[in-house]
Formats: sequence, C-alpha cells, structure tokens
Amino acid sequence: MDTALDAEALRARLVAPNGPYAALDVVASTASTNADLAKAATEGAADRTVLIALEQSAGQGRRGRTWSSPPGGLYVSVLFRPSGVPPKQLPWLNLIAGLALVRVARSVGVEASLKWPNDLLFGPKAEKGAGILSEITAGVAQAVVVGIGLNVAKLPDGVQPAPGGLAPTSLEDVGAAELDRGELAFRLLTELAVLEGVWRKNGGDAVESGLLEEYQEHSATVGERVRVELSGGVQVLGTAQRIEPDGTLVVRGSDGVDHGVSAGDVVHLRPA
Repeated sequence: MDTALDAEALRARLVAPNGPYAALDVVASTASTNADLAKAATEGAADRTVLIALEQSAGQGRRGRTWSSPPGGLYVSVLFRPSGVPPKQLPWLNLIAGLALVRVARSVGVEASLKWPNDLLFGPKAEKGAGILSEITAGVAQAVVVGIGLNVAKLPDGVQPAPGGLAPTSLEDVGAAELDRGELAFRLLTELAVLEGVWRKNGGDAVESGLLEEYQEHSATVGERVRVELSGGVQVLGTAQRIEPDGTLVVRGSDGVDHGVSAGDVVHLRPA
C-alpha cells in the first residue's frame, strides 16, 4: 500500500492543458475535504477544482453524520460549477459520482452496485465500500461540492456499520487487483470528468446523456423491498420501482401508491 500520493504526477495527467480539471491539490490530512472546498468556492475557486486527502479527522456523511475516514482510504472532493444545468438536475452529480465509482471498481476486478442515493456496494454480500456526499454551496450560484470516500486498504477493527446496517469493506478486503491510490485517483477523476461532461453537455438531461439507463443497470435498490427514513421520523415502506429523470427514487407502498423520494436514508429489507 502506498503511503503518499504524487500530487505533481496527478496534476500533470489531470489538470489543464493536459486534463479536464482546473486545479488539484493533495493533503496528508484535513478535517473535511468537502468543507475545505465549500470554503474555497466562496472565495472564487474555479469549476472542477479537486482536493484529495489521505485521511480526514471530521469527514462528513449525510444528514450531519460523521464519515469514518481511516488512513488507507481515498478521500476526494470536486467543486463543480455546471452553468447551463437546471438547479433541479444538480442532485444527479451525486449519482454520477456513484457511476464513476462503479467503473473504477470494475476496472480492478470488483463487482459493484449502487444503493440509492450515495453508497457503493461490493460483491454478493452488498457490503459498503464507498460513500458519496454532494452539497450545494450556500450563497454561491451553481456551485456543488461532490465528496467521495473510497475504502482502499483493509479496514481497521472497530469501523462501525453504515446506517441501515451495511457492513463496511474495502477494495483490499474483497481482493481488488489494483491498490495504488495514485492510479485509483486518476481513474476515478477521469471517469467522473467524462460522465459529468456528457451530463453537462446535455444540459443535465440524464436520459439524453444515457446516465439514467446506466444508473438503473447498476442499481441495487430498484426492485428491492425498502424502508425509506425521511426527516421528522417519517418512513415509507414499499418496493423501489425506478429512478426518475430528475434522480428521485420512486417507491410503491403497500397501498399501491407511488411515492417520489428526493432525499432520505434507504434500508434494503432482507427477506424474513
């Protein structure tokens, strides 16, 4: 396992004029790459600015939770300013990051799928290998920070299950063929740029860009019995039907009524 990332090598491959990104930095440790880039956005950081950390001390999860960020992982945040994309389509950046992760996992021989809206699952046991958190930057027009935490090295003892009871795992734990974080970072950022570029070129239209079809192909949620935990303690029980063009999940309740869910914790219900 590598102990550092070569920032200069990544910049040479990924930053303009040779690559699709405007800026890229690597730090050994920070509290939260998402928080750092959100602050940078308010200070005028450019579209497609990247920050990578080898460790986070206060990684952020959904709904204000902390995200476990032990050494040996890859923690990446990217600032996007997708002008020309309707605000209602911005949640697709979270799903696009998931597709990039699936492509990277499969490139190193790991079968992967996506639990809507923000988890990457490995193998038939559907263990969590990565999480995604996308945040619209307050007070900054059309600025979204997409954060990705990918477990690469074997996890230390004591890492707690994700919400919904998902057991944590890593690329090394499931026998990935490639564990060099520099190469993984390059592949992840390359796939992310390609997918986001097609989406942006099509004005955020996930159907025209082919992203909706690709996401549903890799979805571990569509077709499953689920419990969706919403804010205020509200729950929706039913079967996940499909992903809508705006990225929302449609769940058909036991009463036969379809419910559109734009945000919430999804728990896959195991057969009794």
